[in-house]
Amino acid sequence: MIYSTIRCAALGLLLASCQPTASTTSSSNTAVNTSAGQTTGAAPTVIEQLQAPLLTGAEQTELYLPYLQGKRVAMVVNQTSIIGKAHLVDSLLSRGVNISVIFAPEHGFRGDADAGAHISNTKDAKTGLPILSLYGNNKKPTAEQLKDVDVVLFDIQDVGVRFYTYSSTMHYVMEACAELNKPMLLLDRPNPIGYLIDGPVLVPERKSFVGMNTIPIAHGLTLGEYAQMINGQKWLKNGLQAQVKIIPVKNYDRKQFYSLPVKPSPNLPNDQSIKLYPFLCLFEGTTVSMGRGTQMPFQVIGAPYYPDKSFSFKPVPIQGMSMDPPYKNQVCYGKDLRNVQLRENFTLSYLLDFYQASGQKEKFFNNFFKNLAGTEELQKQIMAGLSEKDIRASWKPGLDQYKKMRQQYLLYPDAQ
Repeated sequence: MIYSTIRCAALGLLLASCQPTASTTSSSNTAVNTSAGQTTGAAPTVIEQLQAPLLTGAEQTELYLPYLQGKRVAMVVNQTSIIGKAHLVDSLLSRGVNISVIFAPEHGFRGDADAGAHISNTKDAKTGLPILSLYGNNKKPTAEQLKDVDVVLFDIQDVGVRFYTYSSTMHYVMEACAELNKPMLLLDRPNPIGYLIDGPVLVPERKSFVGMNTIPIAHGLTLGEYAQMINGQKWLKNGLQAQVKIIPVKNYDRKQFYSLPVKPSPNLPNDQSIKLYPFLCLFEGTTVSMGRGTQMPFQVIGAPYYPDKSFSFKPVPIQGMSMDPPYKNQVCYGKDLRNVQLRENFTLSYLLDFYQASGQKEKFFNNFFKNLAGTEELQKQIMAGLSEKDIRASWKPGLDQYKKMRQQYLLYPDAQ
């Protein structure tokens, strides 16, 4: 709200003397060129942003509707796949697009399933279209599921974090398209924390559905950029490359936090939870609750054993969010981070604090922690008593190498 007020005030002062410029962002040959509201690679000015509002790939229908005409379309979408207030499926059906099937990622088509919950194949009550789950035992579309499909459309809002599984779903969809020689249309959306690149880089030995490729926890990419990286680095099975057409976001400035219009999953309900998620999700691999089973998930952390009793919460089953949360019906003591102003965008301070407070040593961690971290080293470093400064210093070589590699796949001006 403050930022919007400042921008409006700036408009009144500068409008008479400043004129916005228009140009295009050059991108890889897989992407459609789109106006970026700037010419030098610097962030757009206040006036340019006001004159040229952000448009997601989905909102630029004129760029991709011709590509869908006369084709049988499979859609990989969820509740974040919107144009304005309308779901993309409804919008495309109203425009005469022939949708054959809907594929749903973790949390389901409507985004109301618990993390890790089984998602059944079903039909959409509104449209009657078949919905096939891409979670659980069927993470990749099969040849049978795609046999009557001409093009696969992918439009899902990501949050810029390696272990958020929508990007893993995209990897598998790309792989299926490459194996079956099916083109994929990707409608890009902003990374809400696109300015952040941090955390340990995944090592191949820890590859899992919460970490498919050798990228850091916060990777600083949109899904369009990540798709280009997957192709460019030949990370798909057998080095295959998918035919991916990308509709980039228009007027996207990754230096600013992007507030999502729809919550991307049941337990990331607001901007604060998304900002905290890159480092709080590591607690999923420990004996600490991140607030599942409350209305404050990923904004509070606690456990029954935490010594500071000044703040507490009690996880309970909540339909559509978490039916079996850690420490269900037990009082947890810990930290309230709902209004904390972060001095750093990524920190291990809370993790180190709770580890010391637990006195549990190795039992503080479960087997999931190493997959979330993407390496076995982080757990070893914490148990050895290393400081956050020393731990983060160990990440630097991998992060520097990643940042250099990342540059060749960017569709938008960098924030680094």
